[in-house]
Amino acid sequence: MCRILITLATACLLSLSVVANAQNVSREEIRGLDEQIQDVKKDVISLTSELNRLEEKLLFPSNTQAAFFVSLATGEEFSLESVEVTLDNQIVAHHLYTYREIEALQQGGVQRIHTANVQTGAHPLVVSYIGKSKSGKEYRGTASVSVEKAVGPKFVEIQIAGTQSAINFKDW
Repeated sequence: MCRILITLATACLLSLSVVANAQNVSREEIRGLDEQIQDVKKDVISLTSELNRLEEKLLFPSNTQAAFFVSLATGEEFSLESVEVTLDNQIVAHHLYTYREIEALQQGGVQRIHTANVQTGAHPLVVSYIGKSKSGKEYRGTASVSVEKAVGPKFVEIQIAGTQSAINFKDW
C-alpha cells in the first residue's frame, strides 16, 4: 500500500513538472490536469484511510481485542489529573489530563485509554487516579477487578467518582 501511495505522489509531481515545462499548453488542458491531480489526491486520501482501518484490524483482531475507557461519574465536581492502568501486573497506560479533556469528561465524554490483544481468561486490572475537587482538595483512589475475557471483543468502562474515592467497572 505504501508503494502505491509513493507511486501516486510521484505521478503527481511528474504531472506538475510537465505542466511547468510546457510552453504551448492551453488553459483547458491545465484545468484538465488540475482535475486529474485532484482525483489522484482523493484516491490517496481514500487509500490512506483504508490502510489505517486494515492496520487496526491486523493489530487488534476483534476476537482478542480488549479496550478500556475512562469516564467520570455524573454530577462530579472533580478535575481528574491522571490515571494509571495496570493489566496483568504491567502498567499499560498512564495519562495526564489537559483542561479540555477534563471538560469533555465532566460533560459526559468517554476516553479510550488503552486497547490490547488479550487471551481468553481472567486478567487482573488495577486502576489508580489523582484529582482535585473545586475547593482544591486532592483525591486519590485505587481499585482492582478481574476482567474475564471470552472469545470476542471486550469493552470495560472505568468510571471514576473522585470525591467519593470510588472507581466502578462496567462491561459494555
